[in-house]
Amino acid sequence: MDAIQLIEWKDLSGEEQALFFENLNESDKDQSTRETVLEIMKSVRTNGVDALVQATQNFDQKDFEAQDLEVKLDLLEFDSLTQAQIQAMEEAASNIKKFHEAQKEGEFTLETLPGVRCERIYRPVETVGLYIPGGSAPLVSTVLMMAIPAKLAGCKNIVLCSPPSYNEKPWIHPAILYAAKLTGIDRVFALGGAQAVAAMTYGAGPIPAVDKIFGPGNRWVTQAKVLASQIPGGPAIDMPAGPSEVLVLADDSSNPDFIASDLLSQAEHDPDSKTYLLCSSLKMLQEVQNRVEKQVEDLPRKEIAMQALKNSYFILAQIEECIQISNRIAPEHLIIQTSNPRSLLDKISCAGSVFLGDYSPESVGDYASGTNHVLPTSCNARAYSGLNLDSFRKSITVQELTLDGLRRLGPTVETLASLEELEAHRRAVSIRLEQS
Repeated sequence: MDAIQLIEWKDLSGEEQALFFENLNESDKDQSTRETVLEIMKSVRTNGVDALVQATQNFDQKDFEAQDLEVKLDLLEFDSLTQAQIQAMEEAASNIKKFHEAQKEGEFTLETLPGVRCERIYRPVETVGLYIPGGSAPLVSTVLMMAIPAKLAGCKNIVLCSPPSYNEKPWIHPAILYAAKLTGIDRVFALGGAQAVAAMTYGAGPIPAVDKIFGPGNRWVTQAKVLASQIPGGPAIDMPAGPSEVLVLADDSSNPDFIASDLLSQAEHDPDSKTYLLCSSLKMLQEVQNRVEKQVEDLPRKEIAMQALKNSYFILAQIEECIQISNRIAPEHLIIQTSNPRSLLDKISCAGSVFLGDYSPESVGDYASGTNHVLPTSCNARAYSGLNLDSFRKSITVQELTLDGLRRLGPTVETLASLEELEAHRRAVSIRLEQS
């Protein structure tokens, strides 16, 4: 295994440090990916189901046919799943539901002045599309993470697309289908990649155009979501969520075995996954590298993990510098394994989700702690939050004034409207006051 890139931060010039951050997401700027995705989306818009079938045969399942697109959950048996697997899904679903139900409160009414009543109310996004990556692993947890808040928010129509990567019809892994049934998903389609995003953008055959598209994916899926969101009148998207990332903050008190396992848990996701270790101890960095090399050897997804580790950076810096670097990287997952991890939390300004202490592996957030694992990547945690109940609903403000309220507030509005030279705005107030 090639040595992981080790950087001593103090040895870099200011220009070299800036270049490091600039180059972090170089693969996301891949022009050929954008061009391929554009062609797929244009083809789906023009040719509908025929384009979906052709793309699926090219990329996922050569025996795929048009009638395989929609999967009827009520016709399926789930005998291939063990009782332990079903119970694990149910427990995870319960915790996820508890955490997201707690987010329901948020509507309020407030009188800013006597007779001036302002409110915030919520309405669900009516039609949403959930993208569940398939590929080499059935991401059951992602179904739970998206379907549960979508249902809690009251979305009327929920469409789920997942690549037809299973080895027999209906082409989607039974665990993904069971999770969809468990969470009450409306419609499931065996469709992946940029073509799935295109279908949910324009509508194609039985797949409706949606108002908002959710879910992580590879670079093609992420690029398709970005392009879809730029179409006038097209769907919104949850966030740019591409290949997985983890950043571990450590010091000389950390457990190198724990850190190595956390790095590998992300590396095994995808060859494009990114892993970072920022540490104040050179000895710890070296020890973790040794543990990574040992632990990776018996992983079933060793080749994927080793490919991803080429995207790894081990950075030696003082803890305060480590925090500053982490906030610039804005990692999807941030694990703090230092002597007093909670003491650093107030200094963290940019991260998708934070895991504190030795006994909070990133895996618990991926599966069953209750928080959501659909998180922004590629430095986007600087501005985006992870998926939550509000992602599936819109807040609407309401105002209702009595005549007394308008008499109190009207002169302020008239003055500001005149200041901005918007006479019709001023008259909309004055005409009411004059006739009252």
